[in-house]
Amino acid sequence: MYLKAVKFWNFRKFGSNDNFPRNPDLEFNLSPGLNLLVGENDSGKSAILDGIKILLYTRSNEFIRLKFEDFYHSPNNTNPNKRLRIECIFSGLTDNEAKNFLEWLTIKTTGASTEFTLRIFLEAELDGHNVRPYEIKAGSDEEGVSLTPGARELLKVTYLKPLRDAETELSSKKNSRLSQILDSHEAFVLRQGHPLREAMRTANESIRDYFKGLGADRNPVAGHPGKALSDTINNLLNEFFGTPKESRFEISDQSLKTILEKLELILEKGNNGLGSHNLLFIATELLLLTRTDFTGLRLALIEEIEAHLHPQAQLRLIEYLSKEAEHNKIQLLLSTHSPTLASKVKVEQIALCKSNSAFSLAPEYTQLEIGDYDFLSRFLDATKSNLFFAQGVIMVEGDAENILLPAIAKVIGRDLTKYGVSVVNMGNTAFKRYSRIFLRKDPAKLLDVPVACITDNDIDLAAGMNAQQIEDNRIAKAAEYDGQNVKTFVSPIKTMEYDLALGALKHEMYLCSLLADKLKNSDKYSVTEAKRNDVRVAFDAKKAEWQQQSSTASQIAVEIYDHIKDKQLKTITAQFFADYIVANNDAEGIADKIKQCTQFNYLVQAIEHVTAPLNPPQNV
Repeated sequence: MYLKAVKFWNFRKFGSNDNFPRNPDLEFNLSPGLNLLVGENDSGKSAILDGIKILLYTRSNEFIRLKFEDFYHSPNNTNPNKRLRIECIFSGLTDNEAKNFLEWLTIKTTGASTEFTLRIFLEAELDGHNVRPYEIKAGSDEEGVSLTPGARELLKVTYLKPLRDAETELSSKKNSRLSQILDSHEAFVLRQGHPLREAMRTANESIRDYFKGLGADRNPVAGHPGKALSDTINNLLNEFFGTPKESRFEISDQSLKTILEKLELILEKGNNGLGSHNLLFIATELLLLTRTDFTGLRLALIEEIEAHLHPQAQLRLIEYLSKEAEHNKIQLLLSTHSPTLASKVKVEQIALCKSNSAFSLAPEYTQLEIGDYDFLSRFLDATKSNLFFAQGVIMVEGDAENILLPAIAKVIGRDLTKYGVSVVNMGNTAFKRYSRIFLRKDPAKLLDVPVACITDNDIDLAAGMNAQQIEDNRIAKAAEYDGQNVKTFVSPIKTMEYDLALGALKHEMYLCSLLADKLKNSDKYSVTEAKRNDVRVAFDAKKAEWQQQSSTASQIAVEIYDHIKDKQLKTITAQFFADYIVANNDAEGIADKIKQCTQFNYLVQAIEHVTAPLNPPQNV
């Protein structure tokens, strides 16, 4: 049995002002194994987990009830919708599991096979600021039948909250989480004659012997401090009661549950930090779900699974959980803010929370092809996984674009960090592989993340193509990747370096390439003032040469491009050029030059696509 689908109507951020009955505001499908919720803050990850908890309850028996704040509030409206609904649908029930829910099941028979489906739901209404009493029901019709306590017990989930205090959770105390887990384990089925009770009885005998003043051989020891303390108390009791009274020291209440409440689980060897205790706590919780005699729903909800863990520990943990989920048929629903974790799990196991919805990346929902999933499993690293947490994504071919795009955006007033935009360096032209993550099979359910793919037109300058042919090539390249909120921006003629060498900042770019050449051949990490002067002399000489030879714009662009390309200066030139335009923006009006330049136009448009529109540029 596993949780197949979750549906919300007017729960937290998932809602609308439409009347019931209607389609759910959130319909999120899960796989039987590992599921990972990713997305920026306040995207709905915790709301999904909380909704499941409210409906199904947790094994730690937390007090969970709907509150006024759980009802959807429309934007800029303090009055919430007065009715909400939460629904969970379970599938894959075995015959042994199905017998526990017979009166609520939907049974479908196809040939020799029988499929059981269980639908659990609640509907609640507000009375002013109070939530009216509600029931947990189940069944195939809208009315449903109340679920019995026994059936509900089988549907409880294991839940690990965010920023968990694992050390406290594993300490000894009344009704501790550790005692709950151990008490449910098969190792403690034997209640009366359990070895721990025998160990406690033996400990009590030793405690009584101590306060009787007996030594290890159980013979009296003269002047024993335990005997003296016990006699003092008994003498006071005789005075208080007026008749002989005796007391004794022992560990009280030797029931197995009480013994388990006195246990704590600790890590040996040294002082261990929060991350180590977090791993110990997760291991303990999984102990319950991996029992061979476990009955019920094997579902664990873990918020911010990366809490207190460094990247390598995160990778080891998620790798183990993936194997454990498959081996023991455990269903895991995890939330994370970690690109490291997002890069480790299979893409089809990820659900992207965005725009009051959850978008599964399983093959039946995206336009990714089977080969794309294999490709992404190899090359979607932690750096590229930033795209799962961004409000907008710019995909570029290499390091030079990766360095220069954020600088251009900052200069024109579209700081990518402030807009929550990630620049993802493909290292190649595999845009289609990555961009299809954001393309949905159902065009009515668009993923509201603007994606800009920046690529080169790569025209062979020696081919003698005319302007229309060059433009036709651009259009064809753009069409290859475009779709839904994914848009492609192609350089006007050849590459970014060549085209910018045709533009309004060609001299500044060439100067930066000369500086890059000095740095490339230097054992220093910075260019000295003397070398800067040498560069300035060479730069002035080259400008004079172009003027003397009446070089055309194309000839100058070719010379600059060849200098950068032949000396492999793309990345370092981009670094110097990025620093230059940011540092000199105010003094030289760099922003206006960029916005009014044809050669920068495709880069500006890409930035606009993922941030906000600028005034239309006037090409020069």
